[in-house]
Amino acid sequence: MKLAFFGDVVGRAGREAVTRYLPRVKGELGLDAVVINAENAAGGFGITRSTADELFEAGANVLTLGNHSFDQAQGISVIENEDRLLRPCNYPAGQVPGRGAGLYNVNGYNLLVINVHGRVFMDALDDPFIAVERELNAAPLGEVADAVIVDMHAEATSEKNGMGYFCDGRASLVVGTHQHVPTADARILPQGTAYQTDAGMCGDYNSIIGMEVDEPLRRFTTRMRGGRFNPASGPGTLCGVYVETNSKGLATQVSPIRMGGQLFEIMPRNS
Repeated sequence: MKLAFFGDVVGRAGREAVTRYLPRVKGELGLDAVVINAENAAGGFGITRSTADELFEAGANVLTLGNHSFDQAQGISVIENEDRLLRPCNYPAGQVPGRGAGLYNVNGYNLLVINVHGRVFMDALDDPFIAVERELNAAPLGEVADAVIVDMHAEATSEKNGMGYFCDGRASLVVGTHQHVPTADARILPQGTAYQTDAGMCGDYNSIIGMEVDEPLRRFTTRMRGGRFNPASGPGTLCGVYVETNSKGLATQVSPIRMGGQLFEIMPRNS
């Protein structure tokens, strides 16, 4: 199976990068499924019906979220009613709209997608490891699921590393989101799970993690607020990870994907 995961879509620049480049990537790599983290898609904060639809129309099969899941008031009904949209699975059970994992039939394959929120340096949600264990047991790789993608939305690289090894041999890909900067550690772990600490963002990299420079810089240098954060609006980069799996759903190849915008391009080889 050929899978791609793309990191946090930030504002219009991120959505336009997905719309512009994803069809080409899907065609060249022959992708069977695409998962995108969309938690910053609507003006840099949260999700709306129209921004979700824009990403689905561009080629996403499933969207994941993170700590900005509920920033948009209208996004709550989308999270509640759109099965292809996931918020972190370790929100308090039975108290938060939506769901944190889903098993999807995509191009004849059963794909399990799990979205989970870290706790180190972030809001203290329920234990992410217990939550992921529950979802992995509900649809085991190689028995129920043909492939499993875990989106670990977290601040600490150590916690993301921990989730990778926790899922090793039980997931096709564990990939980090939230930090908006692609890491250089794409690899296959000892038991066959592909891993990258952060997929990076889909957005304008002539920015401070996707936002126009002036306001974040003002807060760093003066400790004073001068206004709101606004998404940078220059040319966006499509940023993510490509994985190929074997008949057991374990990774045989992993590579970053980067196309357009400020960063140098990486396009995986189609085996």
